Amino acid sequence: MTFFDFMIKFPTEKAVIKYFLKIRYNDVLICPHCGSKVRVQHRNDNLKLCNCHNCNNTFSPFKNTIFEKSSTDLRKWFYAIHLFLNSKKGISGLQLQREIGVTYKTAWRMLKQIRSAMGNTDMSKAFEAMVEIDETYIGGKPRKMNGETEPSKRGRGTKKTPVVGVKERSSSHVFAKVALPNEEGKKLTGKQLFNILDSVCKKDATVLTDDFRGYNFMNHKNTNKNNYYRISVNHLESIYSLGNGLHTNGIESFWALLKRGILGIYHHVSVDYLQEYVNEFCFRQNNGTSSFDVLLKQGIFAA
Repeated sequence: MTFFDFMIKFPTEKAVIKYFLKIRYNDVLICPHCGSKVRVQHRNDNLKLCNCHNCNNTFSPFKNTIFEKSSTDLRKWFYAIHLFLNSKKGISGLQLQREIGVTYKTAWRMLKQIRSAMGNTDMSKAFEAMVEIDETYIGGKPRKMNGETEPSKRGRGTKKTPVVGVKERSSSHVFAKVALPNEEGKKLTGKQLFNILDSVCKKDATVLTDDFRGYNFMNHKNTNKNNYYRISVNHLESIYSLGNGLHTNGIESFWALLKRGILGIYHHVSVDYLQEYVNEFCFRQNNGTSSFDVLLKQGIFAA
């Protein structure tokens, strides 16, 4: 959807609210207090509130959505979502501040709420047949002001935060999770990797990996409880494809987009919020060809 399409579709705040009610309630307002579908209408003095004339209660149709406690115009919210979805690598809080005319604090909160909604998609046991799994590391360069003088190690052994990703071949959908250290301080153990695979993959799936020994749990029946069939590509020997489409290049291309987004748009991401940014890029990957309407229906409105 272009800027001009947006202006035609949502010329006023009333048009935005009308569209929201159609998407979320199918144009049928239901009072949360008495359950009535009749004699429920918008208030004339505040379009964000509704009155039920059966039980004489007032309620907000935006309850349990990302708009519930916001005083920002809904038209600005919708335009923020439009900009966010149209940007392949995201949009910064400062850029959104300039685009819609709000404070930086408001822009940052809006983007945080949209990312939170993006993480609501249920991916449990969604992948089957053939998947790729790989890990990457997110973090900045050493800073002298923090007493860091040694250059960061590349790959495993680095102090950066690992992220594990799984990509299904047939749908090109991606699930990625920040792999924080366990109680023993270990990262990317076989058990952790199995739990990530188990959360999104069905049994008997074919799993394409590199030569990382953490995936060796799939080589043994007692640890490979879901009977995953592993095909390993030995990157240490500069082998990146076994032919016939047997490689992990798909998930690695997703890492490229994630890192370009973080380095080029956001510059710095706290570990506390890293999962939300990862969810954002997964959502983009999984819904990249969908229209604005479909994207909204798939989770943006969920709080």
